This record gives sequence, C-alpha cells and structure tokens, in this order.
Amino acid sequence: MTQVQKFGDNQEFPQVQSEEYLPSEDFDAPALKSAQKRSPKREPIKHILIGSPKAVTSTIHFLQVIGYANVGDWSQLLPTENPDEVMSILIRQILTQ
Repeated sequence: MTQVQKFGDNQEFPQVQSEEYLPSEDFDAPALKSAQKRSPKREPIKHILIGSPKAVTSTIHFLQVIGYANVGDWSQLLPTENPDEVMSILIRQILTQ
C-alpha cells in the first residue's frame, strides 16, 4: 500500500543558501568566452530559383512536400530580363560554426 503525503501551507521546507549557486571569485571568464566562440551562429543563405513560371512553381511546391520550405516562404514570382522566365527567392537562417 502506498502512502500519499500532502503538502499544506504549514509545511516547512529546508532553507537553501543562495550562495551555493553563485560563482566563486576565481570564476574562469576566459573559458566561458572561448566556449561561446565555438557555439553555432545563425547565418542567412539565399536560394534563387530561375526558370519558367511552371518550373519555378513546381519546384517550390516540391520543396514544401519534402518539408524543406513552405510555399509562403518564397518571394513572389519576379520577372527576369529573359522573356517567359521568372525567379523566386528564399532566405533561410542556417546554423554555422
């Protein structure tokens, strides 16, 4: 048989010294800074699709199907200098070291 202990307002808990959680005076700040340098950073990367409107739209939809980017993440189809050719741009943030 299991006993259930209820905690009420009058329950006393041991007091914890906050000093136990504070760093000591000989805290190694340079080690912390070097660890921060190795941590990953976010960097933008740009994807540009150029082709016929049908090809660009199909590729954008395929990239959504495979879970890479939502259709709404891409720019509108923008005309290029070439007739019957458009482009769309996607900017993603990737982790780098």
